[in-house]
Amino acid sequence: MSRDRGGDISTDGYNRFHDVTGVSRLLSDSGRQRTPTQVSNEGTEFDEILQQDLVTNDLELAQLNSPQDEDKALWEMNYHEAAIFLEEGENNDKFDFHPKNPAALPAYLIVHSSWYHSLDLAASIVLLVLALAESPAIPQFELPILVHGAIELVALIVIGIEQAMKLRWLGWKPFLTHKRTAIKGLTLIIMVVEACVVIVRQSSHFRVTRALRPIFVIDNKYSGGVRRFVRQILQSLPPILDMLGMIMLMVALYSLLGLFLFGLDKDDSYFSSLPISFVSLFVLLTTANFPDVMMPSYAKSKWNSIFFISYISIVLYLLMNLLLAVVYEAFTSIEKDKFRKLLLHKREGAKRAFSLLVGPGDHSSVTFRRFSGLMKYFRPKKSRRDVLLTFKHLDVSGRGRLTLSEFVQIYEAVNLRWAPNGPEQVWFTSSQSSWRLFGKAAATIFDWVHFERVVFFTVVLNVLVMAFRIFGTTTIIEHSAVSLIASWDTVIFAGLFIVEACIRCGALGITRYFASGWNCYDFASTLLLVLSMTIVSLYPDMSFLVLSRPLRIIRVFKVKKRFRDVFGTLLLMMPRMSSAATVLLLLYFTFGIIGMELFSDIELKNCCVNSTVESYYLGKEQGGVALYYFISFSDLLASGVVLFHLSVVNNWHVTMEGYAVASGNGLSRLFFMLFNLVTMVVFTIVVASILGAFRFRIQYKEQTSKAEERHMLSVEVILHWEELAIFFPKHSPSFIAEEIGVGITHGGSTSFIGTRARTTEVLQMKMYKDDITKWLADEEEHYSPTLNSRLLQAEPWSSNLRVTQSRQRLAS
Repeated sequence: MSRDRGGDISTDGYNRFHDVTGVSRLLSDSGRQRTPTQVSNEGTEFDEILQQDLVTNDLELAQLNSPQDEDKALWEMNYHEAAIFLEEGENNDKFDFHPKNPAALPAYLIVHSSWYHSLDLAASIVLLVLALAESPAIPQFELPILVHGAIELVALIVIGIEQAMKLRWLGWKPFLTHKRTAIKGLTLIIMVVEACVVIVRQSSHFRVTRALRPIFVIDNKYSGGVRRFVRQILQSLPPILDMLGMIMLMVALYSLLGLFLFGLDKDDSYFSSLPISFVSLFVLLTTANFPDVMMPSYAKSKWNSIFFISYISIVLYLLMNLLLAVVYEAFTSIEKDKFRKLLLHKREGAKRAFSLLVGPGDHSSVTFRRFSGLMKYFRPKKSRRDVLLTFKHLDVSGRGRLTLSEFVQIYEAVNLRWAPNGPEQVWFTSSQSSWRLFGKAAATIFDWVHFERVVFFTVVLNVLVMAFRIFGTTTIIEHSAVSLIASWDTVIFAGLFIVEACIRCGALGITRYFASGWNCYDFASTLLLVLSMTIVSLYPDMSFLVLSRPLRIIRVFKVKKRFRDVFGTLLLMMPRMSSAATVLLLLYFTFGIIGMELFSDIELKNCCVNSTVESYYLGKEQGGVALYYFISFSDLLASGVVLFHLSVVNNWHVTMEGYAVASGNGLSRLFFMLFNLVTMVVFTIVVASILGAFRFRIQYKEQTSKAEERHMLSVEVILHWEELAIFFPKHSPSFIAEEIGVGITHGGSTSFIGTRARTTEVLQMKMYKDDITKWLADEEEHYSPTLNSRLLQAEPWSSNLRVTQSRQRLAS
């Protein structure tokens, strides 16, 4: 395949390519029809495939039984390559590093297989957890140097295999020019060398490079959301840095002014020098040292308060909020631009796949046979019925062939879940008489117009009774816990909640019952209540379980629309919030490692005599009550506590000053100030993303009616008897109808409903509808001619192999 086809492939993976079939396997199976299950099951023999080379494959190609077998095998290769292009489009992987020939395919598919992604992620997490056992370690987890060094080397080797495989199909130049791959490779080399040095020397050294271990987690395929969040942080940095520059300028100006106003006062230690003045006002940005920083000068003259009031008003309330506005605007535009790029990238991947699926006589459409061949690799778990319905949904023109404009919608179509259209069969209609009676009774109660009101009243009454219990509890914690969670009224309400769950489950059936998130929550909270009630009855000291009783009150919030919008926004933001939480944890790990290397050997107890923070570090023997000397970088978990304390910013300057005084190096303050700035940026972006998501959902609810939403989230496909003969010409329609389970009678038709989940991407397709039209028009105008010419000139893998096979036949 020519290089013109390529674009840039990221190191993200492909979770469905279990068929690492080399050319020989494709050809050896060319005489028989393979099912998707067989295709999937053939993907475990990686070692055998890796030992084959292209010459062996070409010799086997020359042993084909007939030209028909050869064409079938070559088409299988086109299906596989087309599926890779679709996966690259779906995963937002660029196309430059697309495998150029079948020889690169085994290594490519091993690296992009789900089992290797899991192994790589496990090795990356092991490297992070290993920091608990490395010096300075938690005493319970500490391991000998040889042991943790060997574990580290094994994990690095597992990660290094991926790099070696990439190098096999990429080559040196693309490998080194891909930034993320090059950074990961360089980090890997440094850590392997360090691990070897530690094992040889039998002692640890200043290993601050351990702070780079999160790079391996971020680069894993399953960390795609984390990478996107980090990318958004980096893309938001220019406007953030502009605003931070303005803020730091104001801090510097006020520091200079404060030095000249208060520096001559010997009793005012906050402005004794320009660096100290700057640090004091930097801390004042977080209000952690207010009003302490003002009191020495305020004691001299109350007019001095104007300096601090103006500083807080301008820098904190004006510029910091302006920073949030700038970040919100940048984040919103970045989010929209990211959606545009992903949409166009998917379309390009679909176009590249389309060019491999068109027949030799028709370069403008794809038949159902080619489409079903593609789906064996792109969605191997889809049933034949779903493949047929997906094709029928895409075939808007009704020609039985997919044009390019229809085929590019494949990403939305393959995510549809298909079910027969019509009234859903009640689960108890085919059950035994006793279950049928129970189901009918439950359905009658469930359909009662006041059923939800009764449930709502029961939940509220439970909370009121619990509140009455709280006000009447004793001072003994164990007795209070038994009174709240193991009393007779708790048993009654638990029984009522169990009855409610049985009624809902009996009316809806188990499948439909657990299909609702609210029902799952009710079931879990009721089960937790029963378990807590039993445990507290046996073990009264487990008083924390009283929290399980009021959990059902959250169900009440569903009644009010505003709360439903909040919960809906939270559900949509769960992936993004989990990514943000992961980024924060990795950030804590990085700064925790640096903090341990810098400050783990510093003793803080009674460290700060004659300083402004002396009272915080006095031992109990000296009458100290603050006990701040326990906040230390003694191990990784303790470092996490220190960093969380710094994130909360309450008295964070006390910790900073303590380490500055104890270490005797004022530059140590830079570590704490840098961490404060970084976390401030991350939290600002998190707040901006929450604001953007909530505003986006509110706009969506205002512009979209219930009917429009149902139409957007579901599609209907009508399948006719005559179409089965067109799609499956070698079989009778009756055989096909029975084989794939579409339930069509002779000459009739049947209807199916395809539904899609209400994801952020689906909502964006609705909200950016006008923008999408403009983007696609610009794409057709500026990019399509170039892309189409590249696709027509590119040679697929099958063309390269056909030339090799012809040469071998001539030689023989």
